[in-house]
Amino acid sequence: MTKLILGIETSCDETAAALVDCDGNIHANQISSQISEHQHHGGVVPEIAARAHIDRIRGVISAAMDEAGAKNSDLRAVAATGGPGLIGGVVVGTVTAKAIAAARDLPYYAINHLEGHALTARLTHSVPFPFLLLLVSGGHSQLLAVEGPGQYQLYGATLDDAAGEAFDKSAKVMGLPMPGGPNIEHLASQGDASRFDLPRPMIKKPGCTMSFSGLKTAVIQAWEHCGKAASEAPHLAASLQQAVADCLVNRSRNAMRQFRSDYNNETLDIVVSGGVAANQTIRKGLETLAKDEGFCFHAPPIALCTDNAVMIAWAAAEYINAGLAASPRDFAPRPRWPLAEMSSSPWSAAS
Repeated sequence: MTKLILGIETSCDETAAALVDCDGNIHANQISSQISEHQHHGGVVPEIAARAHIDRIRGVISAAMDEAGAKNSDLRAVAATGGPGLIGGVVVGTVTAKAIAAARDLPYYAINHLEGHALTARLTHSVPFPFLLLLVSGGHSQLLAVEGPGQYQLYGATLDDAAGEAFDKSAKVMGLPMPGGPNIEHLASQGDASRFDLPRPMIKKPGCTMSFSGLKTAVIQAWEHCGKAASEAPHLAASLQQAVADCLVNRSRNAMRQFRSDYNNETLDIVVSGGVAANQTIRKGLETLAKDEGFCFHAPPIALCTDNAVMIAWAAAEYINAGLAASPRDFAPRPRWPLAEMSSSPWSAAS
């Protein structure tokens, strides 16, 4: 059998394991969701998440090995999310990966969770370096130039809440269950996006900086003002979704023009990745923008936008293919690990 990379993802509320080879073939992809454990709390509880990872990680890895028909001798490396994320969960994945790597004398890769999202489009669409990345998730909203593994130039990020956080917190206020973003999108499909006049923070300012806290506050105020009427919920969801899409399109336009100036490429590519990249309204807005600006638009399949271990294994494959060193065994998990602080020696990046 082709030698495989075992990827482990435990940064939030999914316990995941996957097996990928260095040619980009996915041999296994297993995910165990914890939504039911966190649902009645209205959000992810770190302590509950960490305990659930401990309970599930062995079974998820075994299921991935069974799916691939693989034995321990078929592994060439082990990779796990090293941060950023809920530190309890990150520790569970890191310790597990280190133990497997030590027991089998395999290279160990501590993968930046955001880099996993960043490089997924190279697995699914073979996007060449450099490319422009819009990374949008529950905890992150940023625009970066991606030059290679560990090589990122930040164009702009959110000053406060991430786009996904605005969706999730608005959903909670409106009484929608977890996961907030997908439920906002489902409700928005039944609404009129022009019903509520919500702000578009930052769009009149130059640059690529984003802000979504004020938009979230405006949704809360609008919900109170309409008396929390169930009949208005679809319209408020649609208005929120369109406002987020408009902000991301505006900031991405500025980033595209900066990227074109910085990189005189014959072909220009923009990738949208992260959980919020699954939103179809946002995808369509960015796809139209890309066409107008002369960029090729790429987005991973929906199943690989949300947290998964395929992206962790593939990020390790990128390091292997580039001839870069594995992580040291004393790597310490990081609750915070900005992509822009990485370098060609990413394991020694500032925490």
